[in-house]
Amino acid sequence: MVNVYIVGSKGIPARYGGFETFVENLTKGRQTPNIHYFVSCMSDDNNIFEHNGATCFDIPVPLKNPIGRILHVSKALQWVEQYIKKQEGPNENIVYVLGCRIGPLLKKHHRRLSKLDCKVFCNPDGLEWKRDKWNRFEKKALKLCEAALIKYSDFIVCDSVGIQDYVLKTYPKILKENTTYIAYGAHVERKPEFDDKAKEWLAGKGVSQNGYYLIVGRFVPKNNYKIMIREFMASHSKKDLVIISNQEKNAFFKSLKNELHFEKDPRIKFVGTLYDTDILSSVRCGAFGYIHGHSVGGTNPSLLEALACTKFNILFDVPFNREVGRDQCLYFSPEKGSLAKIIDSADEGKINIDFNPKSIIETDFTWESIINKYERLFLGKEQHHA
Repeated sequence: MVNVYIVGSKGIPARYGGFETFVENLTKGRQTPNIHYFVSCMSDDNNIFEHNGATCFDIPVPLKNPIGRILHVSKALQWVEQYIKKQEGPNENIVYVLGCRIGPLLKKHHRRLSKLDCKVFCNPDGLEWKRDKWNRFEKKALKLCEAALIKYSDFIVCDSVGIQDYVLKTYPKILKENTTYIAYGAHVERKPEFDDKAKEWLAGKGVSQNGYYLIVGRFVPKNNYKIMIREFMASHSKKDLVIISNQEKNAFFKSLKNELHFEKDPRIKFVGTLYDTDILSSVRCGAFGYIHGHSVGGTNPSLLEALACTKFNILFDVPFNREVGRDQCLYFSPEKGSLAKIIDSADEGKINIDFNPKSIIETDFTWESIINKYERLFLGKEQHHA
């Protein structure tokens, strides 16, 4: 039996967030009985519970700031260390650290875990230190955290080819055989009909099937909401812009509202969060087009989920998005008029919007294939190099 301890995400059951979506699907889609997952969860409770056949353990966040997140991961690793010490039987143990925030604190944990014959795997995420929300000092600190994570891990999993290339170029002492590329996945929507529950949900929001563009994701600056909303407001589209996000009590939302005054445009519809995956899937399928503004990171789960069921996708033009969308999507830049021009041209029928992005998912990004790659990696059967 291989015990895999996943730390660094907010935990499962998943809400929005790349790591959380990944862990939810990895555990839910487990293909081999020879792996048991343990998942740390951010919670003030002290519970141990089962979800998707995985053992989930609550770890509180000591402080409500970035330092608290670092300490949370450290406390999760302490829990893992104590659990392994109490184990009986010839189990193999792997810790999989998601994200770089543990940083230099990983050194002591790696030493302790190595003494317990436990390997440390990591996913450095998508260049966390580049994100706009951090000031210069915070960016420098996160860059140091990234370097420490790479140094004190036994194996590095990158969720995009671009991230793997970056790791090998930035940290030349890292051997390629100690890294691998495994993306995230998506479930291909095969139902031809539009879900009735989704129709009712949309009606309650004042929109109808094929009458809206859709954005799904956390309401943070790095996802380029300012550009997307500004450009949609500048377009002449008669369709709506439906935004599914956690904008409530969000300082960025308030500042953007004061700057753009989007509340005056009746086409802009913030509809809150939507955690019912069946309805969300149908809402994606019912959109005229999907707009994706993520600018930092590797393979993004929300993009894959959109490509699995939406024919027309407009993506922010960065290498990570082109790596996934390829020639089956259109791309917009930060320049004024770039996205608005695409929207107007699509609405007027002046450009082809009949793409087949689902073929990309079916070929390279099904959860079944991604889970198989991870399980083979954890079982030591195969290493998947780019």
